Amino acid sequence: QIHLAESGGGLVQDGGSLRLSCAASGRTVYISALGWFRQAPGKEREFVAGIVWTGRTTKYADSVKGRFTLARDNAKNTVHLQMNNLKPEDTAVYYCAVRRVGGEEYQYWGQGTQVTVSS
Repeated sequence: QIHLAESGGGLVQDGGSLRLSCAASGRTVYISALGWFRQAPGKEREFVAGIVWTGRTTKYADSVKGRFTLARDNAKNTVHLQMNNLKPEDTAVYYCAVRRVGGEEYQYWGQGTQVTVSS
């Protein structure tokens, strides 16, 4: 019912910036919140940032506070994750996920986009 597509990943130097995008399609009326997660090789998946679909309340992991910023466009179907001052430890596959209205967890996931930060 809800499909997610991430884009914007790539290779950047230490201290550089990238902007990730998550485009939602399908039955987007069901979206309650959208979150970004990441997983590095050999490590567990971790929460990065999330935004309430209406109201634009945001939450960030301590490791990215002050460096990453979420924003939703006016069409309400795309969320951008602006990543500044990237560090090698930010290297991971970044996933977009959605929690539906009335849902207790993130149920829909994108395919992921690779972010690599060179030192």
